[in-house]
Amino acid sequence: MTIINGESGYLGNPLVKRDGINQNFTEEQVSEYVKCMKDPIYFAEKYIKVISLDDGLVKFKPYEYQEKMFNHFNDNRFSIILACRQSGKSISTVIYILWYAVFHPEKTIAILANKGAVAREMLSRITLALENLPFFLQPGCKALNKGNITFANNTKIVAAATSGSSIRGLSVNLLFLDEFAFVENAAQFYTSTYPVVSAGKETKVIITSTANGVGNVFHRLYEGAVQNTNEFKAFRVDWWDVPGRDQKWKDQTVANTSELQFEQEFGNSFHGTSNTLISSNTLLNLKAQTPLTVRNDVFFYENPIENHRYIMTVDVSKGRGQDYSTFNVIKMDDDGFHQVCTYRNNLISPMIFPDVIVKIASLYNNALVIIENNDAGQVVCNHVYYEYEYDNTFVSSSIKTDGIGVMMNKRVKRIGCSNLKDIIELSKLRLVDANTIDELTTFEIRKGSYSATVGNHDDLVMNLVMFAWFVSSDAFGDLSDVDLKSLLYEDKIKQMEEDITPVGIIDETPLEGSHTIYEDMVNDLNTWKNL
Repeated sequence: MTIINGESGYLGNPLVKRDGINQNFTEEQVSEYVKCMKDPIYFAEKYIKVISLDDGLVKFKPYEYQEKMFNHFNDNRFSIILACRQSGKSISTVIYILWYAVFHPEKTIAILANKGAVAREMLSRITLALENLPFFLQPGCKALNKGNITFANNTKIVAAATSGSSIRGLSVNLLFLDEFAFVENAAQFYTSTYPVVSAGKETKVIITSTANGVGNVFHRLYEGAVQNTNEFKAFRVDWWDVPGRDQKWKDQTVANTSELQFEQEFGNSFHGTSNTLISSNTLLNLKAQTPLTVRNDVFFYENPIENHRYIMTVDVSKGRGQDYSTFNVIKMDDDGFHQVCTYRNNLISPMIFPDVIVKIASLYNNALVIIENNDAGQVVCNHVYYEYEYDNTFVSSSIKTDGIGVMMNKRVKRIGCSNLKDIIELSKLRLVDANTIDELTTFEIRKGSYSATVGNHDDLVMNLVMFAWFVSSDAFGDLSDVDLKSLLYEDKIKQMEEDITPVGIIDETPLEGSHTIYEDMVNDLNTWKNL
């Protein structure tokens, strides 16, 4: 620690150098300055002090994974860190930010957290580390308060809560989002913030968080980084990476809490909430594929196969940049259903959308087209059926004025959601589209029905809900030889047989009446299947 005299200190703080102080470097100081400028790990190990819960102010001694984290920040423009609780991810990032600010002039750094108080606490950690830097390393301060630090090298650090207006108008060179999985309305915030980031060709983004369920922006960005579908590079810190945490520590922690809580806080497990239509384990196992090609918002995952039957389900929006007009093309096989093509656009007019529908449906062997006819959907139904004379359009009633397509009412949605849960969780509907999978992760129970959470969309999912309703209808039975009930429940019967098959050597003489228990269970399930 360097104590600076009153004239050199910032606003009476003798630990912080003010702007305008000339520094005469010794040869040794120049050498140290160069070493620190080139290596954030060296800078952190030799000159940073932090507050320890047990020992107070101590020198920072980075663990091996923290050193790797510094290099990860330095080597990548977009970094996303999944780390267990109390692993030092935040302090590591704070130290890197101080190093970046000291040795990179004329930069703007933004620290954003789910609450403004948390962001300001991050800034206070930077201030503490700054106060304990030697005089020759400090760049001098023009401003230092709870909300920002401005250095003499014209680099500025600002701290705020994550909101759509928190960094609007700023040109940010380094953006740090702390505990991003816990930010409310994160989708809206990220949408409004990304233009600020993308405006600069070298802007760095660092996102850190513990896991907090599936479907949020952090989960999607991290999974995208792991699957190399976005620009982020993933870095993971598990509980066993932290020195002192062994199996005994885990057992004690589980005993004091619960297995589920341990997995959530320390296991880096993206447990979904119980509110999603599809179970969290199933959602985590859904893996998106790269489309064969994308043309005009049509994502092709599989080319049409001769003699195969396809169904296209369509959801229509008003084309005003809010909800999306979408469709899903599903291939029917004896073993289930396969998503082969999708469309998603929130600007296309209902007057133009029928042209896209007919072209793609015709491509897929004149697929049966099922259109939701609510609101603007009625316009699309009429155009597809009458104007384009596409005969393979589903007609629910030949006498009603709204008989073309399907009215998405409470009954249709309830049946569709129930069937969709079954066919996805029993792996009878294979999904490969990233947008569809993303929508499923935020499709939750709300006010007695399922819909997207605030700030998200469910237009592609509603295609699937309509498809799941249709495949249980009499019309589907007339169209296809696939028996949905047999498809779903044969696996359940087989699983039941495997679960009850005895293991080891047992007396094969049955107890009186015991042989009927399993037979009754299978008979009940077969009766249910044949309803």
